[in-house]
Amino acid sequence: MRYDLDDLRLFLHIVAEGSITAGARRMHLSLPSASARVRSLERHAGVALLIRGRRGVRPTPAGTALARHARDVLTHTARLESAVASYTRSPAAPLTLLSGGSAMHGLVPRALVSFLRAHPDTDVTVSESRTPRTLRMLADGEADLGVVVDDEAHDSGLVLEPLGDDSLVVIGQAGGILAGRTALTYSEVAEHPLVGLDAESSLRRWIEQHLGPHAPVVRYRTSVAGLSTLVALVAAGVGLAVVPRRALDPHRPLDVCALQDGWSRRRLLLAWGVGDRAAAPAAVALAEHLRRAASAEAPPPGAPGTGPGDG
Repeated sequence: MRYDLDDLRLFLHIVAEGSITAGARRMHLSLPSASARVRSLERHAGVALLIRGRRGVRPTPAGTALARHARDVLTHTARLESAVASYTRSPAAPLTLLSGGSAMHGLVPRALVSFLRAHPDTDVTVSESRTPRTLRMLADGEADLGVVVDDEAHDSGLVLEPLGDDSLVVIGQAGGILAGRTALTYSEVAEHPLVGLDAESSLRRWIEQHLGPHAPVVRYRTSVAGLSTLVALVAAGVGLAVVPRRALDPHRPLDVCALQDGWSRRRLLLAWGVGDRAAAPAAVALAEHLRRAASAEAPPPGAPGTGPGDG
């Protein structure tokens, strides 16, 4: 037994309004046409669906059952149509966002969550990339936005804007060998066992590049893929580590010291690609979500690495 979907919609409107006239009005039908459809439904069902009275109509037990199942049928039909329609739309090409490993911890994920929820029809391809490669891809029109480190982005010819502090600090187990210290040099840090990121990570390569050929020999207890694991190992007392201050959870007990080396003070910049798509509304919106994410994780006044001479 099949029912016409429009007839089911009409019946639900009539039940909701308690009136065939009002139900017809909501379906933009004349009263005679709506009445004829109701009679057709009743003939089809083989039972009375409405009790008619001077003050309107109300459903019979059979009409109540029909109304309940009609709601389910129309709900499932709407979901089916929506699912099929999602394949008929021509989605825009995904945005391409490149970022170093530091911003991939916290800042980029936070921005992606809010952006993708707000823009369900826009996809984003995200890749970890060192600043020099990111700048090249942006200049060649192969990416829309990039999160880069300030000291490597000068003279790139791209549009750049400040995004947030990314200064590096040294961390150790709470109450451990850093207790009572407020700042020290990387050479002093290297006298102790360290926990590091993988050798190919963008942050570790950046640090080694700035240490240069005369860098102190470091003993790494282990190397890991992500900053979250790195911080957890330090908190457990495995060794010291050099990390971006912004990667730290203020609620995790750690000893944190500023680094006195000039290269440790750095900032993140938002870099724009040169292609037309970089100026598209979706790219502009993603940039705004990155700004908000960076603002949300701004360090409190007096945090390590943010005092005078540490900015």
